[in-house]
Amino acid sequence: MRYHEMLGDKVQRQFGIGEPAPVALGDRVHHDDCDALGHVNNTRYMVWFERLRITFMAHYGIGGLAVPGDPRVVIRSGHMHWMAEMFWREDYIATCRCTAMRRTSMTLQQTIWTQGKQCAQFDCILVMLSPDGIGRMAISDDIRARLQADGAVPEAI
Repeated sequence: MRYHEMLGDKVQRQFGIGEPAPVALGDRVHHDDCDALGHVNNTRYMVWFERLRITFMAHYGIGGLAVPGDPRVVIRSGHMHWMAEMFWREDYIATCRCTAMRRTSMTLQQTIWTQGKQCAQFDCILVMLSPDGIGRMAISDDIRARLQADGAVPEAI
């Protein structure tokens, strides 16, 4: 598997992911990801999901890292589900999809997969803020269209 590169549907299916996601990255559990019990520390999943969200936003052209004029993208809320332990040297794929969107926010589903099973899932709501962080900023029509084409459902405001 290629690490730290976008993975297409074929690779995701070969890895046992039945419904490939628009954004997917592969990696391997590193020694420093593990805790004293020998499994991946719960905090590492959040680091992996943050990397994945940055890739997701770059893929869709949503904001940037301190680019003037771009929206500030913040997590409004989130819910973490841990489903199975992971261990050193396991290969995994982290997937991300937008499942729903409103005028200034979107719901993401991020999942960590190894050996065809879900190990963790983070469901969160991202909010677009104005560059100064004072007000909200609408998701542009072109980004909305791309998200819808990849399965996001517009919700009533």
